[in-house]
Amino acid sequence: MKITLNNREDNIDNFTEISIRELLKVKAYSFKLLVIKINGNLVPRDEYDKAIVRDGDYVTILHLMSGG
Repeated sequence: MKITLNNREDNIDNFTEISIRELLKVKAYSFKLLVIKINGNLVPRDEYDKAIVRDGDYVTILHLMSGG
């Protein structure tokens, strides 16, 4: 499956579709505070298991950081 992840083409092998939660595991994202969009639509944290990424989708995953 080919997607665009954070403005870069990416291949997700062995999947024809994948949930956001699975994508985070496959790509080894470990940050707790994330903002995720699929094709420009915000995905709330409680929908990570239901939100499905399909071939050709555009996914943005932003890390929220704080500091001073």
